[in-house]
Amino acid sequence: MQLIEDTVRTVQSVPLLGFAEAGTGGYFDDGGFPVGRGWDEVGLPSVKDEHAYALKISGDSMKPAYRNGDVIVVSPAAPVRKGDRVVVKTTSGEVMVKELRRRTQKVIELASINPSHRDRTLDAKDVDWVARIVWASQ
Repeated sequence: MQLIEDTVRTVQSVPLLGFAEAGTGGYFDDGGFPVGRGWDEVGLPSVKDEHAYALKISGDSMKPAYRNGDVIVVSPAAPVRKGDRVVVKTTSGEVMVKELRRRTQKVIELASINPSHRDRTLDAKDVDWVARIVWASQ
């Protein structure tokens, strides 16, 4: 994935959490910002968002875009548009990486990055937050 130039600066340290841990609760506030202590840190291209954080990919559910061990940087403050790769957290606590296909007042349609996983259509009321992926190691 290419750098998003309007969001990325030079280098900064951002919190790093394993993706599998992200869905276990207590790691994000209601706005999708990382909370608590004990996060590792990683030096990555600086993002113009003080709440940006990194997630380390585990497994192959996001192939071919993201591989096991890749690091993605998520910016809760970045605007989200159709076609963006995003991290989504549902009200039931599920955290997923998808591509935003369509977003209305009632539904959010998400395309799976890995073709072996199904696309998702969620009621907007069932989504806590959606945050844009602004950078990925490859």
